[in-house]
Amino acid sequence: MAKPKTQSQMHLAAFVTAGPGRPGGWRFPSSESGWLDGDYYRRIAQTLERGRFDMAFFADILAVPDRFEGSNDSQLRYGSLGSLRLDPLQVLQLMGASTSRLGLAATRSTSYYQPFEVARSFATLDHLTAGRAAWNVVTSFQDAEARNFSLNEQFPRNRRYDRADEFLEVATKLWDSWEDDALQFDRQTPLFADPEKVHYIDYKGEWFNVRGPLNVPRPPQGYPVIIQAGASDRGRDFAARWADVIFVSHDSIDSAIAFYREMKERVVRFGRSPDSLKILPSITPVVAETKSLAEEKAAILRDLVEPRAGLTTLSYHLDVDLSAFPLDEPLPNVEVPGVQGHYDEVREATARDGLTLGDLGKRYGSRYEGDMIGDAQHVSDKLVEWFERGAADGFTVSAPYQPGGFDDFVRLVVPELQKRGVFRADYAGSTLRDHLGLERPEIGGWESRSDIRRKVA
Repeated sequence: MAKPKTQSQMHLAAFVTAGPGRPGGWRFPSSESGWLDGDYYRRIAQTLERGRFDMAFFADILAVPDRFEGSNDSQLRYGSLGSLRLDPLQVLQLMGASTSRLGLAATRSTSYYQPFEVARSFATLDHLTAGRAAWNVVTSFQDAEARNFSLNEQFPRNRRYDRADEFLEVATKLWDSWEDDALQFDRQTPLFADPEKVHYIDYKGEWFNVRGPLNVPRPPQGYPVIIQAGASDRGRDFAARWADVIFVSHDSIDSAIAFYREMKERVVRFGRSPDSLKILPSITPVVAETKSLAEEKAAILRDLVEPRAGLTTLSYHLDVDLSAFPLDEPLPNVEVPGVQGHYDEVREATARDGLTLGDLGKRYGSRYEGDMIGDAQHVSDKLVEWFERGAADGFTVSAPYQPGGFDDFVRLVVPELQKRGVFRADYAGSTLRDHLGLERPEIGGWESRSDIRRKVA
């Protein structure tokens, strides 16, 4: 049994897709295809803020995946996850302008971008939104993405994380290159910014040589909130060192509890408090006014998913061409260059439920983690069970279809959670770190983690 939780209220992030998202969801009659319309995202943001969500979180893909059958045909044909994906930072600018409290999280890859560019972008977003920015750090794993950035193939996994560690060291040094009180705005002297409080970083490493300083003052939050989703052993160490939030996917509460316990222990080995890392597993609830209505909705959504649509998505996540295996046999043991966590999830489901690959494709395209199909009371019961048993600090809520899935959750589930006293009735602060109960990092706070990482390694 997991240790009792010390915090009394859960956190909620929304996994928003700047594109079709789930292969069945975009076909659902109540889905809206406004992915290229700014008002579509403004309305989602306002809904989430009305529901007092901690943040809206956007993943990203830098290619139209072609792992399944060596072609992007299935991605485009079935509207799978990478068929259309807008730049999330641009979307967040719209959402930030139409809200005042909602946290705003975007993905940027450490494999293709440069630390100065990323540090500057997120510092800018944090200033313009008064401390609501978050960066989902990914290392990327697809050759299709690498080929869009003048590379023939992707870096090996461990090398990707080596680069990511150095990338974060540079980014944090750049955010720290301005002391908090460097800006003076003294018109009389004159003294716009105190040169003694703005510093070169002169970073020279294996991957990056960056002089600095950043040309944006230190972010309101010190550092934007850092989100990470690494599930391999190396990825878990990376998250234990750097992450404020972990986004993860599980097929059962037992695996979620084991992961939660392990990550909290890893954080301690890196000299951090367990409460400094929030673990928010992914859920995709299908909720309606009654259980029967929710089950009917889920059945329709499942019927709209072609097995190949789910398999093309899973092929992308695993970076394995699943078209090479028979549909009427179980998923075999394979070496996974891609997301280890998704492989662990589907292997668990396959072994437990005796799924064939075809079954798995249909389920993966319409998966609803945690048996969260029902009315508000049933879904809330499940969320509270995971939370109180030590499987989660909160949840990353995906919508089975957009934007209606978020509307239903905010209208039905949020009031039930508030009535039970496990979710906030209003925001207590103004920044995303306030919402998450995270301290604002001091300048140079990352350096102790670097020393501990070397000892752990």
